[in-house]
Amino acid sequence: MEQASRPVLFRCPHVLPNLPGHHIIPLRAAAHPVSRHAARRWNLVDRPDHQRKLHREPIPRVGGVIIAGTYRMAYVVLIVSGLRAGTLGIESLPIFFKLAPAAALIFITGLLDDLKGLKPWQKLAGQLAAALTACWAGVSISGFGALHLSPWLAIPITVFWLLACTNAFNLIDGVDGLAAGVGLFATITMLLAALLQNNVPLALATIPLAGALLGFLRYNFNPATIFLGDSGSLLIGFLLGCYGVLWSEKSATILGMTAPMMALAIPLLDTSLAIVRRFLRQKPIFTADRGHIHHRLLDRGFTPRKVALTLYAACGIFATLSLCTVWAPNVGLVIVLFCACTWVGIQHLGYLEFGVAGRMFMDGAFRRLLNSQISLQTYEESLVAAATPDECWIVIECACRDFGFHRANLILAGRHFEYALDVEPINAWEVRIPVSDYDSIKLTRSFGTGTQTNIIAPFADMVRRTLAPKLPIFARMPAASYRPAKALAASSQGD
Repeated sequence: MEQASRPVLFRCPHVLPNLPGHHIIPLRAAAHPVSRHAARRWNLVDRPDHQRKLHREPIPRVGGVIIAGTYRMAYVVLIVSGLRAGTLGIESLPIFFKLAPAAALIFITGLLDDLKGLKPWQKLAGQLAAALTACWAGVSISGFGALHLSPWLAIPITVFWLLACTNAFNLIDGVDGLAAGVGLFATITMLLAALLQNNVPLALATIPLAGALLGFLRYNFNPATIFLGDSGSLLIGFLLGCYGVLWSEKSATILGMTAPMMALAIPLLDTSLAIVRRFLRQKPIFTADRGHIHHRLLDRGFTPRKVALTLYAACGIFATLSLCTVWAPNVGLVIVLFCACTWVGIQHLGYLEFGVAGRMFMDGAFRRLLNSQISLQTYEESLVAAATPDECWIVIECACRDFGFHRANLILAGRHFEYALDVEPINAWEVRIPVSDYDSIKLTRSFGTGTQTNIIAPFADMVRRTLAPKLPIFARMPAASYRPAKALAASSQGD
């Protein structure tokens, strides 16, 4: 416990020269040309559509195959060559074998999507199976500092974290070198944290991935000659999600997942913004759009290369803050700085959705909208309960006064109802709501009336939807059963 409370240096220097990943980059350089030719021959290429895919010619998308192959080859070389990475290193290797089935599931899911194209629910099913397999292998967010979670709560939280990381890297893979570079920054951050915390399993897991991504980035950076594909982006996000959990297990802070979240801040932030944006605009969550962070930077005139470098710089800032949580005496200050940097970055992206939503909340528009919706629902319930045309008119008249109409005329079941304010507006507009061929309501409102203008269309729809089913009942009702509207209004006021 005392060792975990402060960072310590990596105490196994004899492990570093023999760690897997030492020869990843040369192996990558040799594998790339062969992979590109094979991908073109088998038509495993990403073709431009001049909308979201802006590259000029078809580009192979088998980066995930190469990353998975070289990552696995690093451990094979380690074992076969006899370079055992020291006794401590060999004891830490089982984490690779435990995660291998889960990584294989996520890789196959991405590869099938690259080859044939999977439906969203099929991709999600494959990701869910991989996440559950990882939990079975021992990857679990068991708690936050002194707060320990029960398995029934830890498993859903872990699965959600893994799915978020996996899809975050898939969504951010929209500019040459972006996903691979962001993944490289996160991997190096986790490697440095492993060295500071003497976390040998995490170091053994991240070194080969860092080497694989560094070798791949040479060919993936703008102008790219090979793409990650879903097999690559899903695999990178999934592995980093798993390694983030391993990192949090050694964290000395009460918020164990804070540092991994900071290291993966760019892809996670992009995904969160996409979900909130689409929710605010009432668009399907899984629909692709051009509102991601890299798209916003492109729309501001950034070149693809400058977009990647700008987000690399942001990753460097967040990586520094995440490492500060390892040794900083005041983690709260680090979190405040992280939130401030995030807020400034979002403001500079210029998302209209958040600006409008913020202004609506600050100037009271949100409360007015909420109050209008509550009033509308209340009047609808009263109108549904109304049993005669007179009772319906009382509800409609109260609603028209409340919503700012200066005049209202209702023709319902052969009867005519009308109300008008004492002061007639000089400039006004009218809307007629047909209820049937003979029944209708006409509303008058002055220009410039600023109160509850957003309720007019819903109110008109509610009136028509509620009155139309009552017309056959009113037609069979004898006139003697009608109660005068004025008497009803008087009795309502008396109550």
